Amino acid sequence: MSAINAHRSVVKNADAQAKTMEKLSSGLKINRAADSPAQLQISENLRAQSAGLNQAIDNSEMAVSLIQTAEGALDEVSSALVQARQLAIHAGNEGANDPLMLEADQSEINNILEQINRIATSTQYGHNYLLDGSRAGNGVTTGANLEFVDADTEAHSSGVGGYSVNISNAATRANHTGSVALSQGIIDAGEQITVSEGGRTVNFLTQKGKSVEQTLNDLSTAISDAGLSIDLIRPYPPVTGSDAPQAISFRHKEFGSDHTFQVASNTAGLVSDVSNTSVLVKNGTDVAGEINGEVSTGKGQILTGAEGAGTAAGIKVRFTGESLPPGGNAGTVTFSQNSLTFQIGANTDQHSEISLRSMKTNDLGRGQVNSSDFKSLSEISVLNADQAQDAIRVIDQAIEEVSTTRGKMGAFQKNNLESNLNYLRIAHENTISSESAIRDADMAEEMATFTRNQIMMEASTSMMAQANQNSMTVLKLIG
Repeated sequence: MSAINAHRSVVKNADAQAKTMEKLSSGLKINRAADSPAQLQISENLRAQSAGLNQAIDNSEMAVSLIQTAEGALDEVSSALVQARQLAIHAGNEGANDPLMLEADQSEINNILEQINRIATSTQYGHNYLLDGSRAGNGVTTGANLEFVDADTEAHSSGVGGYSVNISNAATRANHTGSVALSQGIIDAGEQITVSEGGRTVNFLTQKGKSVEQTLNDLSTAISDAGLSIDLIRPYPPVTGSDAPQAISFRHKEFGSDHTFQVASNTAGLVSDVSNTSVLVKNGTDVAGEINGEVSTGKGQILTGAEGAGTAAGIKVRFTGESLPPGGNAGTVTFSQNSLTFQIGANTDQHSEISLRSMKTNDLGRGQVNSSDFKSLSEISVLNADQAQDAIRVIDQAIEEVSTTRGKMGAFQKNNLESNLNYLRIAHENTISSESAIRDADMAEEMATFTRNQIMMEASTSMMAQANQNSMTVLKLIG
């Protein structure tokens, strides 16, 4: 029995020593599930989380590189637009320019527009084209007065039939018409008409002897030269004689509730209701309606699916009609969501999206009101002074759009990617530390345990030999 007892101790000590040697050789205190079932489960989850965090760090760094590629290309677009604006301002110097100078300016502007289109169609990261509009929400509209403007990352792709667009209020502009017509007698008496808008003011004095038509022409020129966004609305000249009395009617160039102006006149009713008392003209109204039957907000002529409203959230359409469409239905917008999606977390649904709009010239400067009827940057011309002024307006709109896009990309890089990278690196560090605390062997402790087990192994082996020797003594007595 002593030998059996010693043998059991030898086997036990041998197993303990083998496990200690395994821990020392692998550096892990959990080499199999039997070592610690609960801690194995926890440590495996931490390993998966650590690997996911490490990949998320790589993903975020690649996303930063992509955004920097696109932003670098937009920097060149901005420089090109500044150069185009400089040429348009030169073309507007009508008194010093001749036709050849204007043609030279137009030729260089055409080259600049080609450069912008080349940048927009060739900028890519890997096989992803970034600035041609393919990595944004794209929409096509039906309806005579409806056009797709933009969309953000919340919007969902529509079916083939698209989303219906219903209009309950068409956008209007602030306008004002006097109740007393401008006559030759009022002109000869020396009338003062004051118009204020956007911090600018025109004080216009009539000149005795000038006709009604000439006076209104001079007033319109004064308003335009002062830079007011106001139109003087008049009947087409052939309809009335040059001396026929005409009501003075002003209208703001921009649609929506943000725009208004003030007017005043010496003669009561000519412009202001009370003599020499300024009238604050009632603001225009914003478009109102629904996209896909969902709550939408209006700003000027732009109707936008409200944030969090549903499938059409963030889709922007422009309704240019000045009256309600039949039945309120303006048409449809068929939308496809192609925004860039980045997996920037270690778990499901931890992603971030950004939509990169088209930087092509036919997509920049759209919607800018101008007398030359330039629908976008691609149509600008500087072959005469009036076109040069309108070209400057469209270019300014394009510069603002590019700057806004760059700001959006910069905010995404700083707040969504780089800030997230800092968190990911800290989380990765702490996850590795936690996994190490659970799974890695304490080498000093294991060495001490190994030494103890080695001593115990030698002692138990010696005792087993001694037990066997006792049995031999008994056999000698029997013999």
